[in-house]
Formats: sequence, structure tokens, C-alpha cells
Amino acid sequence: MCTGVRFTGKDGEMYFGRNLDWSCGYGESVRIMPKGFPVRYQFLDDAPAAHAAIGMCVDYLNYPMFFDCGNGAGLAVAGLNFPGYAAYADAPEEGRTNVCAYEFPLWVAASFSSVDEAEAALRDVTIVGASAGEGLGVSYLHWIIGDASRSIVVEAREDGVHVLDDPVDVLANQPSLEWHLENLRSYITATNDFPGEATWRGAKLAPYGAGAGMRGIPGDCYSPSRFVKAAFLNANYPEKDGERDNVIRMLRTLEGVAMVEGAARMGNGDFEKTLYTSCFSAKTGTYYYTTYDDPAIRHVSLSDAAGAPANKLVCPEPSREW
Repeated sequence: MCTGVRFTGKDGEMYFGRNLDWSCGYGESVRIMPKGFPVRYQFLDDAPAAHAAIGMCVDYLNYPMFFDCGNGAGLAVAGLNFPGYAAYADAPEEGRTNVCAYEFPLWVAASFSSVDEAEAALRDVTIVGASAGEGLGVSYLHWIIGDASRSIVVEAREDGVHVLDDPVDVLANQPSLEWHLENLRSYITATNDFPGEATWRGAKLAPYGAGAGMRGIPGDCYSPSRFVKAAFLNANYPEKDGERDNVIRMLRTLEGVAMVEGAARMGNGDFEKTLYTSCFSAKTGTYYYTTYDDPAIRHVSLSDAAGAPANKLVCPEPSREW
């Protein structure tokens, strides 16, 4: 399971982050895809990347299967688990732009400069459920795409590809985005305000302290609960100025919906936990991240790939100084 969040700072620059929750890692690592990188597609013509991109991925034979990434134009994308709802085409469809599910984040980051550009291209897209290689499965996902102006969610379902505006700039897992947004109405009375005293007949009632207005906002690990809490935190977190404070805002927001080992057992008996938390700064092209076993903030930047050959992914040494 996973949670994604987007917001802008006081200067209008975007910050885009996510938790990746699962019981085990996939050998994921941060990679930089240089501009001009020769992107291989299964059902599209291979093409050099129009934009450099940085993010967390499985590096499969010099091919970045991104979990989430941001590009040099300030566009970012993340894939989140969507089983039971995602439905892909079994084969490419004639006359359509056929993108495999594992290719989707790379295709978005390599090809487009804005949400508007991506949304226009998505009108003709079919998501194909093909594997990246022998022995590799197919993950059933939906995606959040964001820039400095807004975010959208892309869901491939039985009746086709849905492209949806995301007014709260948050995504979790199943059910659909429409269901999550409708569910928010159940929490319309939640507030971050300090409540005043109340009188019930002869009894004067005073709050124990701050937080009483938030009562009812869920705090469990269930997907609908994480969506509600992340939306509440994202809507109420005070606007921040400067990269450092905005990165901290992202990491603290996602910490509020992180999964702690032992709290949520999966169907196979394993416990989920937040393997990593990320934050992409569109202003500087920097990718910040922490991991479950190491909460120190590390970061790499698109500028770390300066001068690197375009045909190879770059694996820079992360810095802990910022």
C-alpha cells in the first residue's frame, strides 16, 4: 500500500512525495535518467528522453522502472497499488498509444513538461498489462501526476482509462479516487481549531487540550483512512517558505500516514511497513528520501548527473548535508 501527496510552497514551487509501503523491498535505489536517454518501449517507438528524471526505481538492465520520479521540467509522477480495481489491456490496441504499466512513470517523466501536456496525451492511451521481462510480474497500479499548478490521477479500469482531477492533491490505494473524494464528506466537521467550552445542562465542558477538533479523523493504516488523514494534513499544514521547510513539511505529512511494522498484517501473514518516504523538489530537481531503517534525510539532484553519458543511468552517492 502507499500514499502520495503534492503541494506548493509560498513561492509556488511544487513538492511531490510518497510513502512506499510493503513487507519487503525490491532492491530499489535512486537513479538519474539523463536527458536524451534512449528509452525502450514495448509497443511504442523507442525515443530519447526529452527530459532528465530522478527517482526511486528498480534498475532493470539499465532501464529505470520508477516507483516515483520527477523531471527537469517540474513534472512528477508516482504509481500506487490499486489491486481489484486496475484493469489493463491484454494486448496493444491499434490506433492507440500503448503504454505498459511498468513503463508509465518513465513515459510521463521522459515525455512531458506539464500536467496539461500529459492529460492531453492520455486521451489516446491504452495501458497494457505486459511484463518487463521473463520472471517479472505485472503490478496493478494507479498513478498521481503533479506539477506546480495541479495534480491528476490516472486509473485504468474495466471501462477504460480514467483521468481525474485531484482537488486535494492526495492519493492512496483502492477504492477509486471518486470514492475517496465522496468519503471525505463524512469528515466535513473536522477542524484544526481549538474548541471552546460547551455547556450541557449544568455541566461545563472544556477540552483536554489541542486536537479535539480533529477527533474522528482516522489514524489506522487502511487505505480509506490514510487518504482522509493525508488530505486533512495536506489541507491544514501551514504554508512554508524555502526548500528545507517544505521538505520537512512533506516528510512530516507522510510520517502521519506511515505504516509501522507490526500494525498491519498482509494476507500472506507478513507485516507492511513504510519502506521509504520521498520528496521531490521541482525547484531544484532534488530528490530527498528516508528509509524505514534509516530516518536520516538523504538527497540526490539532477545536477549530480552533469556531464554523464546519456545512454546510462546515473547512480550518484546521496548526500546527508543540506
